[in-house]
Amino acid sequence: MEMKKRINLELRNKAPEEVTELVLDNCRCVNGEIEGLNDTFKELESLSMADVELSSLARLPSLNKLRKLELSNNSISGGLEVLAEKCPNLTYLNLSGNKIKDLSTVEALMEMKMMRMKMTTKLVHLKNMRKRRRKKRRMTMMMKQAQNWEREKRKWVSRT
Repeated sequence: MEMKKRINLELRNKAPEEVTELVLDNCRCVNGEIEGLNDTFKELESLSMADVELSSLARLPSLNKLRKLELSNNSISGGLEVLAEKCPNLTYLNLSGNKIKDLSTVEALMEMKMMRMKMTTKLVHLKNMRKRRRKKRRMTMMMKQAQNWEREKRKWVSRT
């Protein structure tokens, strides 16, 4: 479903000025840009656009009351400075699963005056390190289980 249609469905007979929360997860945007969201959403405090194939925030409207923004699992790799000027009261931002490769991309966000962000940017390098740690932990657990199994097996054999 396209983003414009999803926005109309999510409004549920409300005026855009009355909406405080908007969930657009898993809908599709055309050309990787935001569509159908405009300045009439003045009261919007929470916006979720997870997994919508978003690659640019250039068409993000001014959302002065927006506090929570979910942008996980998209194709965003830059242009985050738009958030600093269009969403000045942002306190939570999730950018995990995007194509952000280094911290210089998010430096523009650090200049926001009122920002108390919980940013979960999973950089490619960090993500790979975490996967390796998890794999190592799993292997260690499996080895301990095998050792315990062998120990129990020896006890059982010695009893008979």
